[in-house]
Amino acid sequence: MATMNDVAKLAGVSVSTVSYALTGVRPVTPETRARIHAAMDELGYQPNAIARSLASRRTHIIALLFPGIELGLSGTALEFVTSAAETAREEGYHLMLWPIGDDEVGETRNLIHQQLADGVLVMEVRLDDPRVDLLRESQTPFTLIGRTADAAGLDYADIDFDTTVRDALDHLIGLGHERIAFVSHSKASLDAGYGPTVRAGEAFERHMTERGLPVVARHCDESADAGRAVVSELWHAHPDITALITMNDAATFGAMAQLADDGRQVPRDVSVLSIASSPRVAALSHPRLTTMAAPGTELGRSGVRSLIERIEGSQSATLHELVPCRLDIQATTSPRTKE
Repeated sequence: MATMNDVAKLAGVSVSTVSYALTGVRPVTPETRARIHAAMDELGYQPNAIARSLASRRTHIIALLFPGIELGLSGTALEFVTSAAETAREEGYHLMLWPIGDDEVGETRNLIHQQLADGVLVMEVRLDDPRVDLLRESQTPFTLIGRTADAAGLDYADIDFDTTVRDALDHLIGLGHERIAFVSHSKASLDAGYGPTVRAGEAFERHMTERGLPVVARHCDESADAGRAVVSELWHAHPDITALITMNDAATFGAMAQLADDGRQVPRDVSVLSIASSPRVAALSHPRLTTMAAPGTELGRSGVRSLIERIEGSQSATLHELVPCRLDIQATTSPRTKE
């Protein structure tokens, strides 16, 4: 069985340098770290995680707080988690998913008290989020994926919803659409102050009003049946709608199914554009869905790197990163049909 001495000899470094690379007690250059990991791979060396933790007083684990026990991970969220896990591994850490249910305060406190993780990534952030207060009080390093209403002094990486909604509207209006409806997340998420629901809704209302266009918006539960119901209600109340923006992956599929059942062809009769979605989700749709693709990979990478810098005391500035979604034109948007 290979030993740390064997790794050091093959990598051409001292045993203490191998130890520093594994524990993070002292900085090691990326080139040296890469040689050490290459030697470990060649020799099949597996460091003792418990010994590493005792030596460095770190677990080299990052916890991802995600309130998703009932709903699970959406395809869009999965892209973020995959990116976060890969980035953590590259930096010598492991990502631990910590899903929480109704008692998010108690379960967050439990995570803190167990000291299982060196730092925490917080997803599904609300404008007033009690998890933030708990993490601050415990002095646990954390980074938000999303942001609170007052994020001064907090590390965060979030979607730029204002730019995203504006770009979505520019695309549809450029195709000649003026009667545009917006279907977002549930009313419960709005009442809870869920950041994306609040910010995207405000951006839609503002940009439509600035263009002198009517604001038609609905909240919808996260299910295909709810998507069907909201489309039926929308076209009954507003039969002149020619384009639909959605921010609710599950409801989007129900909405498109209901449009088809009602004899409305996408995109000939109605253009559909899903924001904060992903190519993974778009590929499940027929016709393939035009999306504002969420920057899950970028947010996962930035969030993890910022958090590790905070854990290791090497971060020089607070992370305030806003990344807009990227327009990915597929088969569900087209010029408005002239009547």
